[in-house]
Amino acid sequence: MKHNSALPDVEAASPEAASFLRLLGERLRTLRSRRGMSRKVLARHSEISERYLAQLEAGKANCSIVLWRRIARAMSVSVAELVDARPERPLEAVFLEQFLSRLSPTQLSQARELLISHFDGKAGDQRCDRIAFVGLRGAGKSTLGQMLAERLDAPFFELDRAIEQHSGMVLKEMFEMFGQETFRRNERVALETILSEHPRFVLATGGSIVAEPVTHELLLTSCLTVWVRASPEEHMRRVIKQGDLRPMANNVRAMDDLLSILRSREPLYAKADIVLDTADKEPHESLEQLLALLGRSDIHTKRRSV
Repeated sequence: MKHNSALPDVEAASPEAASFLRLLGERLRTLRSRRGMSRKVLARHSEISERYLAQLEAGKANCSIVLWRRIARAMSVSVAELVDARPERPLEAVFLEQFLSRLSPTQLSQARELLISHFDGKAGDQRCDRIAFVGLRGAGKSTLGQMLAERLDAPFFELDRAIEQHSGMVLKEMFEMFGQETFRRNERVALETILSEHPRFVLATGGSIVAEPVTHELLLTSCLTVWVRASPEEHMRRVIKQGDLRPMANNVRAMDDLLSILRSREPLYAKADIVLDTADKEPHESLEQLLALLGRSDIHTKRRSV
């Protein structure tokens, strides 16, 4: 059965939402024309009425993701390509993506290293002078970072504090008032500012920075990264010791949430140059192990762990 009903009132949508719908409509029309498909043919294969497709292309209808999926399948494109709000990518970028999709994970890693070496060599040379800690809260990033900066006679920064300084508001207020999008934008700007103003530093990042691919990639290519690990139980103990009693309200649920976050982020944290396990170790012990690793000549080419 063909779909005919017009979903949420587009005329009542905000200017931003209306602009987005127009962009989606233009993308749909462009991709359909590029494939030489008439609206009638697309309507038949997607089982969506021709009239409704015309409304979508004009930016005057707002359909569900399930219908977008049917349209995408009918045109043999991905849903992501169809609803991407970014400007259309250069053809070479599309070809490169297709080429990279054929590579194995190992080959992809090698290709990335080659591209970075060729196009961003200068930034790569500075990585060892810019040390950034990643990991969950409670791993000891700030403690180790301050100690390492003192040893190296380098400035120390906490990225969360830099975000607050740049935005003029505390993170809690930022999330409550403006949400994740504003935080991520300020996070990237704060990192870019530190990189542009300081040739040497030690940086403690927020635990979720690895969840933002653009910022995470900038961190990896601009800094020597250290994943500071600890056991889930130790993470919890350290967070509570820092004065955050929220995990105590429902300890079982809090531990489940922590384990879920850790599992989802582990592959991202593992992209770091160094993996340092701080469980059951005093800060000065972890620092000495890290300094030993940093002194190895092959640290920039091969990830080490203790």
